[in-house]
This record gives sequence, structure tokens and C-alpha cells, in this order.
Amino acid sequence: MSDVKEYMIRVGQQARVAARSLSRVETKHKNSALEAIASAIEADEAALLMANGLDMAAGRKSGLDAALLDRLELTATGIAAMATGIRQIIALPDPVGSISNMSYRPSGIQVGKMRVPLGVVGIIYESRPNVTADAAALCLKSGNAAILRGGSEAIHSNRAIANCIRAGLEKVDLPSAAVQVVDTTDRDAVGMMITMPEYVDVIIPRGGKRLIERISAEAKVPVIKHLDGICHVYIDDEADIEKALQIAFNAKTHRYGVCNAMETLLVAEGVAEQVLPELCGMYREKGVELRGCATTQRLVDGILPAVDEDWATEYLAPVLSIRVVKDIDEAMDHIAQYSSHHTEAIVTENYTKARRFLREVDSSSVVVNASTRFADGFEYGLGAEIGISTDKFHVRGPVGLEGLTSQKYVVFGDGHIRQ
Repeated sequence: MSDVKEYMIRVGQQARVAARSLSRVETKHKNSALEAIASAIEADEAALLMANGLDMAAGRKSGLDAALLDRLELTATGIAAMATGIRQIIALPDPVGSISNMSYRPSGIQVGKMRVPLGVVGIIYESRPNVTADAAALCLKSGNAAILRGGSEAIHSNRAIANCIRAGLEKVDLPSAAVQVVDTTDRDAVGMMITMPEYVDVIIPRGGKRLIERISAEAKVPVIKHLDGICHVYIDDEADIEKALQIAFNAKTHRYGVCNAMETLLVAEGVAEQVLPELCGMYREKGVELRGCATTQRLVDGILPAVDEDWATEYLAPVLSIRVVKDIDEAMDHIAQYSSHHTEAIVTENYTKARRFLREVDSSSVVVNASTRFADGFEYGLGAEIGISTDKFHVRGPVGLEGLTSQKYVVFGDGHIRQ
């Protein structure tokens, strides 16, 4: 433990120094570093694939389930996507230094707000090695130093990506400590990282519920988090049925092991008999296990009974809970009771109901007539995202560049003194 403690303190100290340097770096210089990192990732494709192959082999040997292996795997397409994601961040406006809400006060001073980096961002994540590149790029563009601690199952992949990041930073003479990937699988490193407020300004965990609960309970550093992605689609009795079928099918089956996949389908009783037989047939063709309320079981043969635990479960798998509800009010009551405040969608042609749903459903993303799968930083135009926040302070929803900054008041005077 003493060796890990010394190592993490050194990482924290280097990050703090690097953060001060980054706060002075111009946008053009940051973009040059990002382009150098993207080019290094493309140039090192073979090394990245080889490193990921080691992780995949170890993951299969240790019995990782299909969802985790899917998250862990890097392909040539995925590596190209990492580089593309970085270049999309280059194209985004730099929020740092922007001043908004300038106004003259009666005293004659001008008061506004300036966007500034958070400082040192610690990110703890599992499985997905592409998070290493995404997080590094977002932190760098927003002027933050980053300490990245990936899962032990992706250690070879993350080291290989870290080499690319380091090469890109050094090429444009930025401190390599601006992005540090923790080079130990010792779990004590996480414990140190979340209890170093003198070096780390915010922690962002990305991973399973147990990991996030542990970090939330033990951290002495502010945490931006979400625990679950229990997302709902509600098909209203005034929905366009063809739209409803395609949206509900995509929300569940596009990908299973992601936080914005639908886990519970709610259907208004007025259209349930029209919607459910066809939609359940579509799910069964994809191998989705269906669990439903008594009405759902009556309308469709072979549906397993849903118990209360199902409504509160994030499956991350080809399993779906289905409930028939009386109307939009009962749907919103169900969501209020079981939602994890991630993403909820309504399918309806009634503008008034859509407006009610948007206003009354308390989630970080609320969607009308589209799949929950769009709840994503890339799809929202943020470039790569660093995670989804279901908190309400200081950022909510997909966390992009602006979410990695704060604001400070700036005041302009010309010799003004307070009377």
C-alpha cells in the first residue's frame, strides 16, 4: 500500500502542476495536441489491436460475460472511431475563457461570467478502452489535467492508448502529465485517488453500480455520477403505431449493454392490443426475453411474469420488462417510482401530452418520438462524452466540454470604488 500511496501522490502532484500549465494554453495549441494524439492512434493501430488481444484473451479466460467482452473489444473500426472522435472535439468551440451575461450595474461596473477549467479531473472506468482516448481529449480541450484509472481487464489496451497520448503531447511540447493513465491494477489506487482533494478536483466514475456506490460512499472529492440506466419508453394511445414499433424496437435491441438502452416498455391500454403482439414478435426474433404485467401476459402468449424487482432492474442484456398502463399519468407515476433519472421517451402525436411529459418527467434526458439510444454526447453534438450525469449539480446529462468547466464572476471597472 505504501508504494501505491507514494505513486498516487506523485501522480496527483504532477497533475496539479500540469493543470496550472494547461490553464494558460491557447485553443490552437490544444487542438494541435489533439491532432497529434489522433494521428498517433491511427499510426499505432497494429500495436493497439495486439494489446487489446491480450486483454480479450485474459477476459475470456477469467470468464467475463458477453456484455463486458463487447465493451472491452477494440477493432480497426473502433480505433478509427477514436481518432474521429478526437477530431470532432477539435472542431468544437473551446469553452474556456468565454464570457457571458455581461451587464452594467447601477454602480457603473460590468459583471459577467467566465468559463474556467475544473482543474484536475479523475476518471475511474471499467472495460471500455476507448474511454481513455475520449476522456483525455475532452479534458485536454477543456483545459483540465486528467488522471485516468481504467479497469484491470483493459490494462494492456489502456497502456497502449496512453503511449499514443503521451507521444501526441510531447510532439507539441505540452506536459505529458496533462494526461496520466494510472499504471497499476492495484485497487488501492482507486481508494487513494478519491481521497486526494488537495490534488483532484472532481471524480467521474464510469462503470457498474457497485463501483459507483463505493466511490460515492468513500470519496472526499466531489463526484459526478449515475448509478443506473433504467430507461423507459412510453407508447401513448395517440402514438403513430409505425413510429412506436420502430422506436421501441431500436431502444431495446440496437445495443444491450449500454446505459441508454430501454429496460422497461410502458404501453397505454388503448393501443396495447394493437401494439404488443407485433412488437413482442419483433423482440422474440432478436432473442429478447420478455417479462410482463398480467395484461401483457393476457395479450401475448408466453410472456414471463414481471415482479416488482424487474421494474427496478437495469438488465444490460436482452431482457425487457413490459407494463400496460391506463394513460400518461400512470406512465409518469411508474417512471417517477422506478426511473434512475437517466433517459425516458414518449411516443405520441399529441403535442400537449408531449409537452407535459417533457415538463414533468425528472430525468437528465427526456425524448419525444425518438429512441432513448440518442442520449449520448456524440449524438447531442458534444463530441465524445465523458459520461452521463444523473446528478443535478453542477452538470446533468451527457458530460462534454462545457460540463468539464465551471464559471467564475468577472468584474470590469475603471477606478470604481464602492460608496
